Amino acid sequence: MMKFLKPMIVLLVSSAALGQQIPAPKEHFGFNIGDNYKLATYAQTEAYFQKLDLVSDRAIMQSIGKTEEGRDQFMMVVTSPANQLKLSSYKEISQKLARAEHLSEADAKKLAADGKAVVWIDGGLHATEVVGAHQLIEIAYQLCSRNDDETKYILDNVIVLIVHANPDGQELVSNWYMRNSDSTKRTTSFLPRLYEKYAGHDNNRDFYMMNLKETQNMGRQLYVEWIPQIMYNHHQTGPQGTVVAGPPFRDPFNYVFDPLVMTSLDAVGAAMINRLIQENKPGYTQRAGSPYSTWYNGGLRTTTYFHNMIGLLTEIIGSPTPSEIPVVPNRLIPSSANPYPITPRKWFFKNSIDYSVSLNYAVLMYAARHRDELLYNIYRMGKNSIERGSKDNWSLSPSKTSLIQEYFQKDQPQRPREENTTPESWGRNIANISKKYFDTVFKNPSHKDARAYILPSNQSDFSTATRFINALIRTGIEIHESTSDFSFNGKTYPAGSYIVQCNQAFRPHVLDMFEPQDHPNDFQYPGGPPVPPYDAAGWTLAFQMGVEFDRITESISGPFKKINIGELQPLKGKISINNEKGGYLINGANNHAFALVNTLMKKGIKVFRISEALNGFAKGSFYVPSSSAAALIVKGQAVDIGADVQSIDKKPADLMAIQPARIALWDTYGGSMPSGWMRWIFEQFKFDYNVIYAQEIDKGDLKNKYDIILFVEGAMPSLNPHARKPIGPKPEDTPEEFKKTIGYLSTESSILALKKFMEDGGTVLTIGNSTNLAYHLKLPVTNALVETVSGNQRNLPNEKFYIPGSVMQVTLDETQSNTWGMKKTADVYFDDSPVFNISPEAQTKGMIKPIAWFASDKTLRSGWAWGQSYLKNGIAAFDAQVGKGKLIAYGPEITFRAQTHGTFKLVFNQLYK
Repeated sequence: MMKFLKPMIVLLVSSAALGQQIPAPKEHFGFNIGDNYKLATYAQTEAYFQKLDLVSDRAIMQSIGKTEEGRDQFMMVVTSPANQLKLSSYKEISQKLARAEHLSEADAKKLAADGKAVVWIDGGLHATEVVGAHQLIEIAYQLCSRNDDETKYILDNVIVLIVHANPDGQELVSNWYMRNSDSTKRTTSFLPRLYEKYAGHDNNRDFYMMNLKETQNMGRQLYVEWIPQIMYNHHQTGPQGTVVAGPPFRDPFNYVFDPLVMTSLDAVGAAMINRLIQENKPGYTQRAGSPYSTWYNGGLRTTTYFHNMIGLLTEIIGSPTPSEIPVVPNRLIPSSANPYPITPRKWFFKNSIDYSVSLNYAVLMYAARHRDELLYNIYRMGKNSIERGSKDNWSLSPSKTSLIQEYFQKDQPQRPREENTTPESWGRNIANISKKYFDTVFKNPSHKDARAYILPSNQSDFSTATRFINALIRTGIEIHESTSDFSFNGKTYPAGSYIVQCNQAFRPHVLDMFEPQDHPNDFQYPGGPPVPPYDAAGWTLAFQMGVEFDRITESISGPFKKINIGELQPLKGKISINNEKGGYLINGANNHAFALVNTLMKKGIKVFRISEALNGFAKGSFYVPSSSAAALIVKGQAVDIGADVQSIDKKPADLMAIQPARIALWDTYGGSMPSGWMRWIFEQFKFDYNVIYAQEIDKGDLKNKYDIILFVEGAMPSLNPHARKPIGPKPEDTPEEFKKTIGYLSTESSILALKKFMEDGGTVLTIGNSTNLAYHLKLPVTNALVETVSGNQRNLPNEKFYIPGSVMQVTLDETQSNTWGMKKTADVYFDDSPVFNISPEAQTKGMIKPIAWFASDKTLRSGWAWGQSYLKNGIAAFDAQVGKGKLIAYGPEITFRAQTHGTFKLVFNQLYK
């Protein structure tokens, strides 16, 4: 819901008169934006924008939704008064051109000539990067108050969307910084909690999943409402020895988006660096001068590329506490990465604000000068996508080009080839390859791009598939639903199935959510170490969520109804109630069964699990005896919760009564992002839990309070006794409410307390590198990813084995209750994750049971897995007996960023007793 705060009468006042009334930031905040040792809170910022809304005929302030902590998240729409009167018309033009449907070339050019460029500028996403939120204040003030020719030209030709990306974070960080009366001691360090309620810094990794309210608010404006041609995402901090990193970015870029995205990005980047150089502002670095690329999908900036937008990022230095630009010798020589180096000097917050305003003006002037070109180009990219999705198409990718070289090599005389070389390197010295090898790949039907994807409504967890569809809908993807049963290629699909067609403007995003990412083999030099991707190499959301779909490579039509753009689909649990005297079965294959079960148990209703499949429901499904209280919840809430329920006429045999486990979730001072995501998951699926910190663990007596303790990535102490201990806040500088959260797990106290907890019958569940608890306990497990060199064992070097964030496939032991509701294999998120060998004796005696393992030498599903053959037969997860209790260890990130719904049950199955 949006609210317009400006009284319409203000529009009648001339801009010249209003120019005298625009309050300078100092009048409102008591200081200039950029003054040393001064930060504004969100409450102050919001009040200032409300003033601009009231007194400026150039600005309208809108609430785009509530934050996770309940604040209004604002967007300021700034343009000329004349444009403000036609805002809805210009928005419609932007939408039509971006979607590119049913528009002729002539129509598109006419709309481009009539429209205004739309530019998004945000700030504050990462709240400790304080330049971002404060440059928003300054640019809003300057656009509303300046009357120079450049500003008026911008306002006449551009609609500027000024968006605060994280209101809750600014309020927390600014209050934290300003709390010290001695300004020289002010710091943003040692924040007591995450600056976004659940995700902290990971709020910039949520933009294809759209879990968080702030992400959802911004996603609607970006992909449904405005669809800007340019978006500018302000961040910190720049690489050492520079001031700011920005576009153009380094390779690789993602091969699914339109080439116009990249060439346009380079053009705007050139305008940005040129502006700084014109103003004698050195220190901009680009391309290989920074780690940022355009490969990843999921960031506020990067998801825009898959929607044909020009996504800009700058990472700038600066803080209200003055700093120094250090001497970095290799940054002092001009190069294509650093055309105008900066020399060491004192640096002030005002410098960073001035640079940011200059960069904003560079972008806005580019948009003003190239207004019709930007509008036409987003149409052209959308039209290209529609055309590619409407016919047979073969996309270029590293694996396909490698196939060309492999086919060519097979026809050549045999000669030795060095080990661990890539197919790309085999053809490095080849001058010419016959086109027949190209055609072998790019005319092969098995390599064709998809034309559509069908998600059958009779899959085992259609509610999770619907969540996936809603993630697509939030990102502006067009979805169809079948209104009746239909058949295609000999397979019948039931009514209510979803169809995602690829002949739409945002086709790159569609492909990226369904298809494997094919990251190139990227090394510093042949045989050298890999170049890490920025964030992840693979993330295919359909795989992570365990969604069942059919990939269609031909044109498809049927009884399909188009869902309105941006219209979310309700979860629709399947309820079959006939003779209910025997009670109800709830299908454990559906994640949402757990939400319904938790709802029932909170009302005191008894719930059981069944150890065998029954009536088409999975092993480990739930049974609820018939009662009026149970019927009220099952019939009243199961559909909306998304659970699948059927009535039965008699009670099943071999039932296991369950109760909610007393759950403790580890966290630490300042907040753990993986723990924050786990909180989000627990709340979504209605699990009650307590958060536990090191101090409470060290006190012991854990079994009297908890049945299970969960440790996400990053919890356990290092195995190296000489490792540097983490530095925490001083208790005397910490507010009383947060003092109990200070401290880290230790080998001296915490490990012993956890061992006692398990020996007394408790369960500890560990994820990622927290599985090294097994080594602290000296269980008979070892690291599987090692080699022996000169009699010494060492971890495999990255030149031999390297898997950054990617999706891999594991095989599950279906006989265990740990895997109830799951299939024989599962896709897991793997990011340099632990892999184990288990002592044969421990397995034989049943002390340790493998839960999941890598069954072959090729288990990559999406991303980049160099040396993946080393994984074969390695254990990904195990269940170890420790006294009366147990340790559950999951090496892969099975709850990663609350995206991996396909592996949530590996946690959920542990949460009852």
